[in-house]
Amino acid sequence: MHVRCLIVFSLFLGLTSLSAFLHMKNKNYRFSKSHEELLIPPTSCHAKTNVMFLKTHKTASSTVLNIMFRFAERYNLTVALPADQLYHLGYPRTFVAQFVEGFETIGQNYNIMCNHLRFNPLEVKKVMAANTFYFSILRNPIRLLESSYIYYKSIVPAFKNTKNVNEFLASPTKYYHPADYRANIYAKNIMWFDFGYNNNAEDDTKYIQAVLEEIEQNFHLILIADYFDESMILLKNTLCWDLDDVIYFKLNARSQETVQTLTPESEEQIKAWCSLDWKLYLHFNQSFWRRIEETIGLEVLEKEVDLLRTRQKELMETCLSEQEAVRKDHIRNKALLPFQSGAANILGYNLKQDLDNRTLRTCQKMVIPELQYMSYLYSVQHPHKRKKMGLPLLWTSVQEKVRAPVSN
Repeated sequence: MHVRCLIVFSLFLGLTSLSAFLHMKNKNYRFSKSHEELLIPPTSCHAKTNVMFLKTHKTASSTVLNIMFRFAERYNLTVALPADQLYHLGYPRTFVAQFVEGFETIGQNYNIMCNHLRFNPLEVKKVMAANTFYFSILRNPIRLLESSYIYYKSIVPAFKNTKNVNEFLASPTKYYHPADYRANIYAKNIMWFDFGYNNNAEDDTKYIQAVLEEIEQNFHLILIADYFDESMILLKNTLCWDLDDVIYFKLNARSQETVQTLTPESEEQIKAWCSLDWKLYLHFNQSFWRRIEETIGLEVLEKEVDLLRTRQKELMETCLSEQEAVRKDHIRNKALLPFQSGAANILGYNLKQDLDNRTLRTCQKMVIPELQYMSYLYSVQHPHKRKKMGLPLLWTSVQEKVRAPVSN
């Protein structure tokens, strides 16, 4: 309840000042570019528009979610959003189709699914089309656990009574109680849990191999957050998107002073403590680079990554007053204030003040935090439903008709 109140408060601060033009259509607006520059796929390649992204925790997945939401708006796609006042798709409960708003009437006609859920393939397939592309993202468990410790310290029992992450890792079983699994999931093998498996399972070779094979059957692509730009190029090429579709500003990142330095002993302990996640990461890190070598090639990858970074820099110069993310207390427009959690200082952005409306709408969608964006899309797709968290929809022009989801 405490976490829910914090989220409501954070959303209230943000949404009460979000400007009315965010909803105005922008699907035809693209920053000036040549086709050669952005390496647009050949005409024989058709962009995949039925896509399911398993949003794992603390893996740069908020940035990917923003990419997915913007893509959905560009193509006027229907997003599978959390029902009623939920802000996740039932997480940490195992996903069922009823967690999606409108599932009873819309059925298997959603194009995009990307909010947090605990993966359950049979139920997801009830919502998504048969030709849906499934992908997810993993992160080195060493960096992931440190991030989780800071972000969830105030709500995870295993973290609460320790002064820092190294103290927790020196004797994790002293603080971690498997029986309290829902409260402690962020403290051990969280990626394994997000994929739908038991994060307290024994490290058994046959069991791990079976899980890895099952994940490979369920997902077409697994990205690696530690190589995010390379991941975006691989995603772009695999989905037949163009470069602007995967341009991003990093979201839900924290200020550097909140990062705790892990001792060498702690890093080794994480490999043992989160051994399921560690083996999951090692396996798909290898398959990630193998996929790149077999499809793009390292030389072309390097060129496309350079283009991505150049494009990102141009866009930041166009949109941002400081050219970088700023601390929460320096964010001028509270509509763009990210949800704050634990001891983390979640960074956000300030947009330039002299942008024309069309550019400003595009820039704003690049930086809007995930809870605000989700709430906005929910109000657009389900205009007759009560607004998320009881908040009014303040950004939709009264002259425009909001779009309800339709069957495809």
